Amino acid sequence: MPGRPHPRLAALPVSLALALCPAAAACSAGGDGDGHASVVGGESAPYAASPYWVDPDSDAARQVKKWQAEGRSADAKLLQRISRRPVADWPAGDDPGPEIRHAVRSAAPTGRTVLLVAYNIPHRDCGKYSAGGAADAQAYQSWINAFASAIGDAPALVVLEPDALPHLADGCTPPELQQERYTLLSAAVTRLKQQPHTKVYLDAGNPAWVADTGRMADALKRAGVARADGFSLNVSNFQRDDAVKRYGAAISGALGGAHFVMDTSRNGAGPLPGGRGDEAWCNPPGRALGRAPSTSTGDPLLDAYLWIKRPGDSDGTCRGGPAAGSWWPEYALGLARRAKS
Repeated sequence: MPGRPHPRLAALPVSLALALCPAAAACSAGGDGDGHASVVGGESAPYAASPYWVDPDSDAARQVKKWQAEGRSADAKLLQRISRRPVADWPAGDDPGPEIRHAVRSAAPTGRTVLLVAYNIPHRDCGKYSAGGAADAQAYQSWINAFASAIGDAPALVVLEPDALPHLADGCTPPELQQERYTLLSAAVTRLKQQPHTKVYLDAGNPAWVADTGRMADALKRAGVARADGFSLNVSNFQRDDAVKRYGAAISGALGGAHFVMDTSRNGAGPLPGGRGDEAWCNPPGRALGRAPSTSTGDPLLDAYLWIKRPGDSDGTCRGGPAAGSWWPEYALGLARRAKS
């Protein structure tokens, strides 16, 4: 199954001056028909088509500074294709509050929206590379409450529990745990939507996972998608834009027109050619950054292209990678180098 990064460690203190990256220093929001955004001068910066906050102290940003200091200026410039774009934060630990509050405070002067992933469902990832999650239902409810409270009145977009519903739809989650998961997800939607400026998208996998869109739509209904802002697709995966859009439109049709967002962080070269089995999604070689984050989609059902998976974070200890969610600079560099500019 598509692996997910472990929530990243809490960010280090940042300079608010750095957070105030001028949107005018923007790359083109245009793209071609193959899901690639244009890149100006070999690097990209926050631009008007993306209202999301860029963390000036991300792993990619720190790597850029390190390589500049080491004289790897060409590599540092390439990696700015990641460091200057908004990527989602996956708050870690038993208390997600400190990391979320840090992001919210840092983003406030910019007026931009914080991208967050809530990823702590009990029995997470069916015991695979990103196993873990809250100890039980009560612990998860407390965690979600802390998550939502930390957002406060700030503008935020939350992708809710990558893999949790697809693992119900594909039968990976044991029958005795399924109703609890639906109940927890539905309650999480309700709690998060109590925050006045928070949008919530329940994760719905990708077209190469649960092919039966009706089954996926039914799972979304049971999890409370009607009270959310929609659903998310292609998180941490590599499916091409057109395939994901078709899949999203089919699910949307079964839900009466629900909207969706899609992860384009690493799908610039599509999935691994000929890739089959459980490992096709795990640190596949030869992949590239995809379309840059933007709310200018040209599709009335598609609310945004997002970088939900953090480009450069490992999928797991496959193909020589570090633990799931760990920063892997050389893999990040490869994604950036192969991005279409």
